[in-house]
Amino acid sequence: MTDTHGALMDQVYRRQRWVYDATRKYYLLGRDYGLRQLVPGAHAHILEIACGTGRNLDQIDMRYPGRKLYGIDISREMLRTAKAKLGGHAQLAYGDARHFDPQAIFGQAKFDRIVMFYCVSMIPAWEDAIAEAIRHLAPHGELHIVDFGDQQRLPRWFDRSLRNWLGRFHVTPRDDLNAVLARLPGTEVRHQMLLRNYAQYSRVRRISPAETPQ
Repeated sequence: MTDTHGALMDQVYRRQRWVYDATRKYYLLGRDYGLRQLVPGAHAHILEIACGTGRNLDQIDMRYPGRKLYGIDISREMLRTAKAKLGGHAQLAYGDARHFDPQAIFGQAKFDRIVMFYCVSMIPAWEDAIAEAIRHLAPHGELHIVDFGDQQRLPRWFDRSLRNWLGRFHVTPRDDLNAVLARLPGTEVRHQMLLRNYAQYSRVRRISPAETPQ
């Protein structure tokens, strides 16, 4: 699946990568809200899964200077854009969100913050990708997710039109994201809808057994 999905993403973004940031800012809403919630420590290691053009890592670097930044993506086309944008401000590598070895590719096994913004809706085995992300969290580390919401507080015609349009780009909103996160062992989940349910934000924090409710 890695090679097949990677080839599909390269096909989708081979030309779109040149205009991605300029066009997506109008509908990938909630990303900056998610960035404000990171609040990483001064020496934090921050990984973005599906880093795309590097836009979010660039914003993290400006908002939280001095942190160690990393990014993986399954599209080599997008990584070309990200590397040009970020220069030496982040370590970037090709990787499949469902299974990757950060120690092998970055020399860093665990991360204080992991970011997944508008990618769970594009990853076919998205539940596996979330489980893999949590596996690479440091103790008390946090996974931050922003993606499309269920649109329940918006007109029905808008919901239908949005989903039809997103489908053209192989995007499927995950209406059951919160339910899936709630079943994860050893975690504490905060979930909220944004912008009348247009987007959703989740913070998943790894907790120790002593913190687990009895």
